[in-house]
Amino acid sequence: MDDMDFPTPDVEIESVTPDELKGRIDAGENITLLDARMESEYEEWKIDDETVESVNVPYFHFLDEDIDDDILAEIPDDREVTVLCAKGGASEFVAGALKERGYDVNHLEDGMNGWARIYEAIEVERYDGAGTLYQYQRPSSGCLGYLVVDGDEAAVIDPLRAFTDRYLEDAAELSSASPASQAQQDAAELDVDLKYAIDTHIHADHISGLRNLAEEGVEGVIPAAAVDRGVTYADGLTLAEDGDEFQVGDATIETVSTPGHTSGMTSYLIDGELLATGDGLFVESVARPDLEEGDEGAEDAAKQLYESLQERVLSLPDETLVGGAHFSDSAAPAEDGTYTAPIGQLEEEMAALTMDEAEFVELILSDMPPRPANYEEIIATNLGQQETGDEEAFELELGPNNCAASQESLAGD
Repeated sequence: MDDMDFPTPDVEIESVTPDELKGRIDAGENITLLDARMESEYEEWKIDDETVESVNVPYFHFLDEDIDDDILAEIPDDREVTVLCAKGGASEFVAGALKERGYDVNHLEDGMNGWARIYEAIEVERYDGAGTLYQYQRPSSGCLGYLVVDGDEAAVIDPLRAFTDRYLEDAAELSSASPASQAQQDAAELDVDLKYAIDTHIHADHISGLRNLAEEGVEGVIPAAAVDRGVTYADGLTLAEDGDEFQVGDATIETVSTPGHTSGMTSYLIDGELLATGDGLFVESVARPDLEEGDEGAEDAAKQLYESLQERVLSLPDETLVGGAHFSDSAAPAEDGTYTAPIGQLEEEMAALTMDEAEFVELILSDMPPRPANYEEIIATNLGQQETGDEEAFELELGPNNCAASQESLAGD
């Protein structure tokens, strides 16, 4: 849509940066958005929140000088409206057409592409292990990652290629917040070594940043069980077996095999406090089992997922925090703003976790959401079987993640 050449508006249009819009939403402001993308794009992926009112009117309705009155009637004229599109070109044009008609409007700079570049690091306050643990959040797609920092060492779990430089920068900047001794911090002088980049599995919704970080000297770690899917670059990485441990300062990251979402799905227990579950278990749902073997293998994978959850995850102490690799619109953040929850709480709230195997398998196979957009190309890229440039990779992963089973049927009564 934004590849078109839109006329420059005759009136000056203020722009709002994605970070500014996110800050206003986080502050609880009432926001009105006019999304000028096509209806199919809007229905698949949009900015959504309790305080956000969103109206979809595609840009082409504004190309004629005489805009239909019925179209204008859909757009609130008693408040500020932020117009957005895919990349920012159409939204500025539409905002200009509305401002000429007396509307109070601005437009979102860089559109949904700009929204997809928001990436926040939030401290997991209930983490009581060595060092400090942060959860990365990408609100556009619900992707989550983790950074543990202790003294002069750090590790990132489930990094995204689009934010490769960010991890290296954050390892140094966020180390000053780590509860290491003053002597340790003085010795480090913020010269923090991002020691490990760890993937939980071969992702289907975003391009992994693990190989890019490995090129920067970071030790890349992938589950040994994932290599059989056809990983082409395993020789240059460390292969994590069940029970393997990785030391980050005084913090220990333990490998916990949890197959089901994929055959190589692996969780990582960070200093006994938080289990980074990848796509195995989320705070509002469990994994979908069909992205590796398709519909034919989904039932067997669902049975494997049930076993992993019951024997490897729910067997941990109730107070152990769970942090997945994604969150959906139905997920509620904890008081610290992270999408984490104790295992005991999830058992109480999620009926699927207390079912027997047959009920569990039937439930998660009964209502599977659409598969992630471009998932086959993303998987091929993450296996190393397809070369994908940075910009193309960014475009491939735009949109919702859809790596979970349907949330509606999984919650408790």
